[in-house]
Parts: sequence; structure tokens; C-alpha cells
Amino acid sequence: MKLIADNIILRAFTKDDIPRIAILANNKKISSNLRDSFPHPYSIQDAKNFINSCSNEDPTTTFAIEWKGNYVGNIGLFIGKDVYRKSAEIGYFIGEPYWNKGIASKAVEIITDYGFKNLHLVRIFSGIFEFNLASMRVMEKNRYKKDAVFKKAVFKNGKIWDEHRYYKLNKE
Repeated sequence: MKLIADNIILRAFTKDDIPRIAILANNKKISSNLRDSFPHPYSIQDAKNFINSCSNEDPTTTFAIEWKGNYVGNIGLFIGKDVYRKSAEIGYFIGEPYWNKGIASKAVEIITDYGFKNLHLVRIFSGIFEFNLASMRVMEKNRYKKDAVFKKAVFKNGKIWDEHRYYKLNKE
């Protein structure tokens, strides 16, 4: 499956992505903005494990981001369980050489549309650490609204941080 808009493609991962994932993901600036389950350092084996974990998704909810023919990052929707099954958390990363090019904003737009139209989600949300101002801007550019600030909710890199929650509803 491919989702395409402008010069951004969201697509399935391939084995050819493994070295690029490992190179781009092995960056403390990236892991600092993600949950601790995202490893640092990030190895070839981590990339293989990640691709394997995505290969059996049905429906597909995790995609490679391709820009100008190059793998540049990942994006996914993590659908809730039980009473939260019509909601999903969005997560992504873009390799540092590709920051500030509008890639994340366009990828969020594409996957949000996919989540609402194809997965029939009602709500998509994101939790962003207080120091990740770039991701907050990405959400705001895509007309996500700030839901709340969860005060002192995150323990990351040895410190306690606020988490900013953004959301978007289907048909808004």
C-alpha cells in the first residue's frame, strides 16, 4: 500500500530500508523526543526487529516516509483497544537531515486522512514532550487542537516533563 501526496509517499518498509533506518534513528536528538521503547543507540538489529514487527499489521498502520525517492523516517497510528478502539495515537520521526522541510507536516496530513477515511477512526491524538516545539507546530499546522497539558507526566532523560496532548476529530 502506498499513500501519496505532493512529494511524500507513505509506503511499506522494505529490507533496503534497514541500513537507512539504523543510521537515521541512531540519533540522540530523535530518541530524546520519543518514548523509551525507542532504543538508543539504534542498531541494524533494531531496524530489522522493527520492520518485522510491522510486517504483519492488518490493517497497515505503520509506514516508511519517502521523500524525493529517499527513506527519511517512520509514521504510524497506534489504534486503541477495547473502548478506545475508535481512537489512535499518532507517532513519527524524521531523520535530522530532513528536518524543517515540511515532511513531517505532510506525512501527518496523509496519515490523518488515511486514519479517518480508511480506518474509520473518530479521534487521533498525540502526546508531545514539552521541549519538542517542532512537533507541536506540526500538529498545529494540521489543525490538531491542544487537548491538555499533563503536568509533570513524563520521566525522560532523568528529568520530569510536561506532556502536551493534541487531538483531531473526524469530520472537523
